[in-house]
Amino acid sequence: VQLQASGGGLVQPGGCLRLSCAASGLTFSMYHIGWFRQAPGKERELVAAISRSSGSAYYADSMKGRFTISRDNAKNTVLLQMNTLKPEDTAVYYCGAARGGLFYNTRQYDLWGQGTLVTVSS
Repeated sequence: VQLQASGGGLVQPGGCLRLSCAASGLTFSMYHIGWFRQAPGKERELVAAISRSSGSAYYADSMKGRFTISRDNAKNTVLLQMNTLKPEDTAVYYCGAARGGLFYNTRQYDLWGQGTLVTVSS
């Protein structure tokens, strides 16, 4: 099983980035997918998640209205469109997968990929 996050980089405040999570080695449509982030000195937090079946989305409060998560089960890919980025969005972003349970429950996630660094700075 492999989850590969990509799309990070350096962006100015107010800018945008689109992260991609590509999965292999699993029946993708049967997994919830979440985007998490971890900033230096802070715990990993759930940014957004999308359910395996209905495609329902969850966003952390500070991301609502700025981030959009989507999935394409045919391509085994989940995207995270991040707009109006702020310096406090700077972190390593990871995608994770959960086989069941509530898709917004962080404890359900047990498959992880390597992260991609997002730096928001002028």
